[in-house]
Amino acid sequence: MAEVTSRKDIQTVSSGDGDPWAAFRQIERLTLSLTQHYTHTLGKYSRFFIELEQKRFLATRCESCGRVCAPPRPLCPNCLQPTHWVELTGAGTVETYSVLHFSPGSNADVAALTTPYVLAYVLLDGASTLFPHLLRAEPEQVTIGMRVRIAYVDGPVEHPIHLMHFIPME
Repeated sequence: MAEVTSRKDIQTVSSGDGDPWAAFRQIERLTLSLTQHYTHTLGKYSRFFIELEQKRFLATRCESCGRVCAPPRPLCPNCLQPTHWVELTGAGTVETYSVLHFSPGSNADVAALTTPYVLAYVLLDGASTLFPHLLRAEPEQVTIGMRVRIAYVDGPVEHPIHLMHFIPME
C-alpha cells in the first residue's frame, strides 16, 4: 500500500517596488512524497533462480515443437504450448558480444563491475535461444564461436541472476 504526503506552498517572488510583472511572480509549489511497499514474485521463473543457487542451470522445453528456451519461458514462444523444465550442461558458444565501457549501475551487482566488461549472447548446448549474460574474460580474448561455460558464484548477490556468469572453457 502506498502512502502519499503533500505540502502546498504559495510564494510571491518580487524584484522590488514598481515591478510591472509582480502579478505573474506568485508561484505555487507542491511537494509530494510517495512511499511504496510491494512484494513481487518471479512466478514460474522462481525455480530457475532457486536452482542457480544449487549450481544447476534449468531451461524450459516445449513438448509440442521441441524448442528449448534459455532463459526459461512458461509458454513456448513458437507454438504457445506449456513448457517443461530441463537441465542444461551450461556449456555453449558465443554467437555475438558487446564490450561495455559504462556500467548502468542498475543494482549493486552491476555497479560493482569493473569496466570494460563483456556482455555475451551465448547459445547454450541443447538450447534454441540465445542467453545474454556477463562473460568474465578480457575483451580482447573474446571471439565469436568461442566456447564458454557457466561458472557459479558463492556468496550473496543483489539479484539471483548474478549467481552465474560465463567463463571461457579451458
